[in-house]
Amino acid sequence: MILNLAQISSNTDWTAWPFICLAAGMITVIMSITWLKIHAFLSLMLAAMVVGILNLFGTGKGQVTQAWINALEQPMLEMGSTAGKIAWVIALASIIGICMMESGAAEKIVRVMVRMLGEARAAWALLICGFILGIPVFFDTVFFLLIPLARGLSLKTGKNYALYIMAICSGAVITHTLVPPTPGPLFMAVNLNIHLGTGMLWGILIGVPVAAISMIAAERINHGLNISPHNGISQASESTGSLMNAQEAELPSLFGSLLPVALPVVLIGSASIVEAFELATYLGAFSGLFMVLGNKLMAMTLATAAAVIVLIRQTSLSKEVMSSKLNHALETAGVIILITAAGGAFGAMIKLAGIGDAIAGLSTTLGLSHILLGWMMAALMKTAQGSGTVSMITTTGMMASVIGDGSTLAYHPVYVFLAIGCGSGMVSWMNDSGFWVVCKLSGMTERETLKTWSASLAVISIAGLLLTLIASSLFPMRP
Repeated sequence: MILNLAQISSNTDWTAWPFICLAAGMITVIMSITWLKIHAFLSLMLAAMVVGILNLFGTGKGQVTQAWINALEQPMLEMGSTAGKIAWVIALASIIGICMMESGAAEKIVRVMVRMLGEARAAWALLICGFILGIPVFFDTVFFLLIPLARGLSLKTGKNYALYIMAICSGAVITHTLVPPTPGPLFMAVNLNIHLGTGMLWGILIGVPVAAISMIAAERINHGLNISPHNGISQASESTGSLMNAQEAELPSLFGSLLPVALPVVLIGSASIVEAFELATYLGAFSGLFMVLGNKLMAMTLATAAAVIVLIRQTSLSKEVMSSKLNHALETAGVIILITAAGGAFGAMIKLAGIGDAIAGLSTTLGLSHILLGWMMAALMKTAQGSGTVSMITTTGMMASVIGDGSTLAYHPVYVFLAIGCGSGMVSWMNDSGFWVVCKLSGMTERETLKTWSASLAVISIAGLLLTLIASSLFPMRP
């Protein structure tokens, strides 16, 4: 087999070989996840090794023993490098999420929003709650928390069940794909060399109008549907019944509830503004304070401390129970860290295969925008293997090798970041775990889920792409 591969590579134009490596890697990921049902971490690491081995033949080192060893070991080194950049932030984000759930902070945000906007605008309240909670809390947890409220509102009003579901999904998905420190956007920001504050700011700036557009579309979709709560949701309702039964006095204040979410956004955003507008000369010694507090590691540490303090004040959990809950959060984060780090290894091996220069040359020849290219590749990966996070990770690895430090772009690389995030939601169907979370917890049929969940994500993806293209034209912010 080695001789055959060597002969093939010697007869293949080197400019085509990187594409062969990329195709082999992507096929490995897709087939491993969808057909062999192998965990995403193992699938991505296997793909990284496949690309590394195939790259040997493109460089003429296919028969050198040490080169083979290096091709197998290099993905492990790259995995460690990526984990060092994102592990702490993801772990803390998971702790913040569990603390907000256990302390009642998430419930407080939901109640206040519904009360402020009123029953007539309950769908918009659910949209806003999903948007806010989707930043520190994983999507399935947000949906699990809010779906009983959607069911209760629908039973009370006798209508709009599908609308409430689409509102929850739209808000949570937008921040899940566009706003760090959610794992996918965090990985994109780190590997595209985008300041985390810039990623947060533009994720929110694009996410807000996309959320409004998705809500308008959801209202129109809802007019053509007659979906009511089914019995399939009863288990989820019983499990999260505290959302409907908890006394207001038992919940933390709105300030304390929002603080773990708002603190990293404010601190990291402030540091980003100081750096972007070169305000250090005006702030003097305070500029150093802004930069330290605005460092992503420090900001997330402070936010986590705030979330834990709120949990301690609101509950009487013993040290053992508290430790158990935090351990569970870290176990959840550990899986995400492994997947994300494996994605970093895969991306690094793709870059070593020379795919960046190859795709850059092809896109220049075809006149393809890097924004459109990133969106298309993310959408392809999402549709093929189902996971939005895997889609973001693999596409980012490819696009990072294409744009390099971003100096050759006509716009800031944050627009490529946004395009990949938007593309990672297109198309969601039966191979997406999120599809089944929504389907089973809501009690809808597969057909109804396609008409609501899948349609909402398609609107979000396309609207996000269009707004990103417009923003890149009006505010290029060249790096």
